[in-house]
Amino acid sequence: MYLIHTALLALAAVPAALSFTPGFPYGSQKVRGVNLGGWLVLEPWITPSIFDNTGNNAIVDEWTFCQYQDYNTALGVLQNHWNTWITESDIAAIAAAGLNHIRIPIGYWAFDVGPGEPFIQGQLPYLQNAVQWAGQYGLHVIVDLHGAPGSQNGYDNSGQRLPYPTWQSNQTDIERTDNIIKTIASMFAGQENVVPIIAPLNEPAGYIGSSMMDPLKQYYLDSYGNIRYPYGTSQQGNTVEMIHDAFQPLSYWNGWETTPDFQGVMMDTHIYQVFSNADVAMSEQQHISAACQTQSTLSNFDLWLAVGEWSPAITDCAKYLNGRGIGARYDGTYPGSTYVGSCNGWTGSASTFSSSYKTFLRQFWEAQVISYEKSDGWLMWTWKAENADEWSYQAGLANGWIPQNPTNLEYPTICG
Repeated sequence: MYLIHTALLALAAVPAALSFTPGFPYGSQKVRGVNLGGWLVLEPWITPSIFDNTGNNAIVDEWTFCQYQDYNTALGVLQNHWNTWITESDIAAIAAAGLNHIRIPIGYWAFDVGPGEPFIQGQLPYLQNAVQWAGQYGLHVIVDLHGAPGSQNGYDNSGQRLPYPTWQSNQTDIERTDNIIKTIASMFAGQENVVPIIAPLNEPAGYIGSSMMDPLKQYYLDSYGNIRYPYGTSQQGNTVEMIHDAFQPLSYWNGWETTPDFQGVMMDTHIYQVFSNADVAMSEQQHISAACQTQSTLSNFDLWLAVGEWSPAITDCAKYLNGRGIGARYDGTYPGSTYVGSCNGWTGSASTFSSSYKTFLRQFWEAQVISYEKSDGWLMWTWKAENADEWSYQAGLANGWIPQNPTNLEYPTICG
């Protein structure tokens, strides 16, 4: 069912040909990192001002941001944002906070804009700057393809908010994505120490069923070859392929892309406790318990495994978190939700957070770090946000619910 090139199989049969040495000792040292969200892919909740300043409620994602504005207007805002949202000082601060990885989301349109697609390019020099800075400060970079042509999930953070993803049903779009992974692999070939991981697709909507999962599995196999052979020859590289679980239970993936036939594959799982009515109705203690209960699943998996996104947030109150113009489950303003409480004091500036809430954020942050280190590590979402400090690593450091060294725990027994 899944095609894998015979050349790859022939090599796989010779273990000596597959001595794989990643740029970071995965499995023996923990990944501790943060995502640079909302930088090279716009997200309305991370930078609501960029969207509000357009004065156009139809602008809900990067696609419509480019589509419904004058090119030079949109370009100017994007360039200013790229230049200011993440700078060398951010990379320095991340390294100073004891972290060792950054995950950088980027959209397909940085590499390839097709006919009828309104996207504006110019992101790649910023990605390359960030990689250079990471090398200077001893950080490792995960280059994460966060949006694919046609959208793999219909989320605004894929670049195009849609009622239903279309990437999986368009072979041309899948082939375009294959070529982008080849480009990324070639761009960073031989730089495995700084860019040890390529993630070929963020959060594909596996919950729609086999119409996604079948082409996705083939895409993961093809991406493995594209990442493993970045030179266009039989010479192998040492870059890890990090595949998202597509919202399937980890058990679904047992035996997938495992040794000895595959080397250097990592599974990525994302854990949030805010995107359902049941989640936002939980008590603070229930949120902590839910984090602790992930340990047994995370500690028993047959690939390297990291929690590539998670957050200390316990409400979906952040403005536009569910999409521009869409409300929150927590306060009952999201369609089909039930009022739990007011959003006041749960989001926005940390100056409005109670001391008990900040204490809880510290406890919940630690419970998650302790639990996720039962896997091979974690990357919190996200480094910074304009007005949602509960989601911000930077704000957590500044306000004391994230320690300046991620191993300095105040509640080491919080999970028992």
